[in-house]
Amino acid sequence: MNSSRLPNNIPEYLEHLRRSLAGADPALIQDALYDAEEYLRSELAENPGRSEAEVIAAVASSYGAPDEVADIYRDTEVTVQTALRPPAPKPRSSLVGRFFGVAADPRTYSSLFYMMLSLATGLFYFLWVVVGLSVSLGLSIALIGIPLLILFFGSVRLLSLVEGRVVEVMLGERMPRRPLYAARGRDWMQRIGDMFTDARTWSTLLYMLLMLPLGLAYFTIAVSLLSFSLSLVVATLALLPGVDLNVYLFGLDIPKHAPWLLPAVSAVGVLLLFASLHLFRGIGRMHGAIAKHLLVKTAQYS
Repeated sequence: MNSSRLPNNIPEYLEHLRRSLAGADPALIQDALYDAEEYLRSELAENPGRSEAEVIAAVASSYGAPDEVADIYRDTEVTVQTALRPPAPKPRSSLVGRFFGVAADPRTYSSLFYMMLSLATGLFYFLWVVVGLSVSLGLSIALIGIPLLILFFGSVRLLSLVEGRVVEVMLGERMPRRPLYAARGRDWMQRIGDMFTDARTWSTLLYMLLMLPLGLAYFTIAVSLLSFSLSLVVATLALLPGVDLNVYLFGLDIPKHAPWLLPAVSAVGVLLLFASLHLFRGIGRMHGAIAKHLLVKTAQYS
């Protein structure tokens, strides 16, 4: 791209970059926009006597025009995701192989771990939002609540990045690695305005409030299914001498009244266990989609 076709200011450059990345992951677009804005505003600050158009023209050969930057980000994303992605399980063609092959998928166990962890994180997020809003709004009459409210919204944005990293590592959903907006070149009033006017601030609050009921549901599902299925799997141990296991189904004491059913009970437990693993992986994918929808900026750059 020659200089005559270069954007004349930073917002135009960012909008051109956003269009060039159309179809890419929204989290990647957010990171690319942040990096570009931070770099361009840094160059502008170091060259106060030059206009935005002159700075953009000067850095085009080093940083790149929007189309070139978009291509670089797409290529880099493929390389990074390939390196970070856990080894894929061996593909299985048969229905039985696909059913039992879930045990070889690392994402199954990371999703399960996230479900177990989500009760604690959900409780923390919920309390953080409720206490933070109530305290800051309650003190706003005395004016001290206004800076507390600003700090609270800033902490929410920071927590959203932390949660995004957890979601990406455990659930495999690409999440932002940069904030929504670059701080360089923006005065503090503009930064505060961004926090209060951007829809992602409020959707992040909604996500944090939802994490408590979701975390409770995830934890309950994981513990209930694992404990029930594993108790059925070990039912055959009741056939061993000296082993006293209570296995009750439909009010019937299986070891005492129908010990011949114990192998079948264990087989049902194995099937239920693997079905539970499929459910855990599915919940992980579902929650990744929820996090992507509520925590990632997808609207047009402005």
